[in-house]
Formats: sequence, C-alpha cells, structure tokens
Amino acid sequence: MSDLLSSPAQQPITEMLDAATVQSIADDVWTSLVGDGEVLVPLPVPAPEVTVSAWVQITGRWCGAVVVTCDEATAVALTECLLRARPPAVIEQEDVDDALGELANVLGGNVKSLLPELSSLGLPQTGPIPPASRPEDLCRVDAQWRGQSLTITVQGATPAPHTERNEVPQ
Repeated sequence: MSDLLSSPAQQPITEMLDAATVQSIADDVWTSLVGDGEVLVPLPVPAPEVTVSAWVQITGRWCGAVVVTCDEATAVALTECLLRARPPAVIEQEDVDDALGELANVLGGNVKSLLPELSSLGLPQTGPIPPASRPEDLCRVDAQWRGQSLTITVQGATPAPHTERNEVPQ
C-alpha cells in the first residue's frame, strides 16, 4: 500500500516580498544590532571563496529559510560589533555562530511578520547554506559591509523526497 501525502504548492516568496523589502529590513536591523553608523550597501562585490552562513527556518503556509552569508573575517567583525567588543577582544567560534545566528534570527522574524499567514520561526543554525528549492522562490540581496561581501537570501525550502513504503499486513 502506498501512502503519499500531497500538499498544495507553496506560493513563491517573490510573490510576497522583493529585494527592496529585504534590503529595508536589513537596513533597520543593521542600525539596531550592528551599530548606528554602520551601513549595509546594496552593491554586490565578488563573493568570497570560503563563506560562513547562519539561517533560521520559517514554517507555515510558506516554508523556507532566511540566510546570512559572508566570509570569516566579516563574520568576526560583525561579532565584534554585536558584542560591542573593543580590540584586542578574544572572539571565539561560538561567539561568531551566536552573532550570525542572531542576525539571521532578527532578519527572519521581520520577514516572518510580513508573510500573509501564521508562521513559526526555528532556532538559528550555522553551517553550509541550506539548499534552495526553486529559482522563483528565492529573494536575494547582495551587499557589502565595510567593503566586504555579504548576502542575505530568503529562500524556499527544498521539499523532502517522497518515499513509498511497502507494508505487509500482519
């Protein structure tokens, strides 16, 4: 007996918000968390070869993630700003994970508030960027902060593969 659950296709995020909205959210978050004089400039610069990412998942009618990606040096500098650390501060990897996770969390909470139906926000995670589902379900802001590349994406989740189970009656 085959048991496949189907759900209606989710509306792409690009039908609910655009890059200008994500940039506006990021501008507000930068002012409040990173610093009053800090600016996230929406001018793409070449992406670094090695990146770190943090994200939060949003689940509800639309499922996906809000992801912040940058290089390690930028992540450390962001952490110093969020912690209001003064050099020579000792920044541990756990601090970097927490700071990037907090940025993703606040960005994600703001995105979630704009979605048309009730949604929930997961806990911040760090690691390799989670895979996106479809190109039309991705809103991306490429920017620079202090001259370094930083990307914010709001991306639909990759659906879990359907599996079939063969059950033998007992």
